[in-house]
Amino acid sequence: MFVGFLPNASMLFTSNKDLRNHLENKIDSSLKVGFVPTMGALHDGHLALMDQAVSDNDVLVVSIFVNPTQFNNKEDLEKYPRELDKDIELIEARIKSDYLIIYAPDVQDVYGSSTVSKPYDFDGLEHVMEGAQRPGHFDGVGTILEFLFNAIQPDKAYFGEKDFQQLQIIKKLVKKLDLDLEIIGCPIHREKSGLAMSSRNGRLSKDGFIKAAQIHSILLKAKSNFQHQSIEQTVDLVSQEIGAIPEFTLEYFTIADEQSLTPTTEKDPSKTYRGFIVVHLEGVRLIDNIPLD
Repeated sequence: MFVGFLPNASMLFTSNKDLRNHLENKIDSSLKVGFVPTMGALHDGHLALMDQAVSDNDVLVVSIFVNPTQFNNKEDLEKYPRELDKDIELIEARIKSDYLIIYAPDVQDVYGSSTVSKPYDFDGLEHVMEGAQRPGHFDGVGTILEFLFNAIQPDKAYFGEKDFQQLQIIKKLVKKLDLDLEIIGCPIHREKSGLAMSSRNGRLSKDGFIKAAQIHSILLKAKSNFQHQSIEQTVDLVSQEIGAIPEFTLEYFTIADEQSLTPTTEKDPSKTYRGFIVVHLEGVRLIDNIPLD
C-alpha cells in the first residue's frame, strides 16, 4: 500500500503494486531512476550509495527489506536489526532529492505465500568463497534483486564493494536476464579506524569494535606483501596475523582473480587480484576485501 508522504516530498510504499503504479503513471519516463537496495540497519556506507545515486539520477528509489532467503542461519535472520523508523529518519536527514521513494514491503508482498528462492546459474561465481560457506545464499540474492529490478526498472543500481563477490554476481544476473540496467560498484566505506562499515558492526561490544579495525590493518599488510612475495606467502602472513589475536577466528582468507573470483595460487600479470577475508569476533561474522594490484 501507499503509506504517505514523508518530509522533503518523499514517498513511502509497502506494496509492490502501488509502487509500480506510481513509477509508471506519476514519474516522467524521461527521468533517470537510480536504485539502492538495502536490508535496513542503515549506516554511512548505505547513505554514500544514495548520495551517488542522487548525483547521477533524477529519481532515487531505496528499498528496505530483510530478505529471508539469503540467510542460511535462522538465528542470524532473527537477530538482524529491523529499525524502519530510524532508517527513514537517517535517509530524510541526509538525502535531498525532489523524487525520493522508499519501498519497505513485508515478506508476503515480495514472496506471496511461498518464501523460497529461485535457482540460478552464475557460471560458477556462486560456488566459491561466500557461496561455498553459505549454500543457496546467492539464489536468495538473485531472487530478491530480480523481483526488485522488475518492480522498479531503474536505469542504474548501486552496490558497495564490501560485498565484492555479490557485486560480480549481480552484474552476471543483469547480463543473464538481459536487463537494460547499469550496475555501479562503489568503494568500501570505512570507519576512521579502517573497519569496513557494516550493519553487523552494531552487534560488537565497544572493545570488539575497536579490535575489529585490525582486520583492515592486516589486509593492508597483505597488499604490501603481495607486491614482492608469493600468493602462498601472503596467505600465510594473513593467517599468522589473525591467529596472533586470540579473539579472532579466521574463516577464510582467499586471493582470487577479480573477474572470475577463482581462488589462485599463482600470479598472472594479465589479471588483477583481490584478497577476501572473513573473521569471526564476538559471534559476529565480519567480511572485508582489498584490491592487491
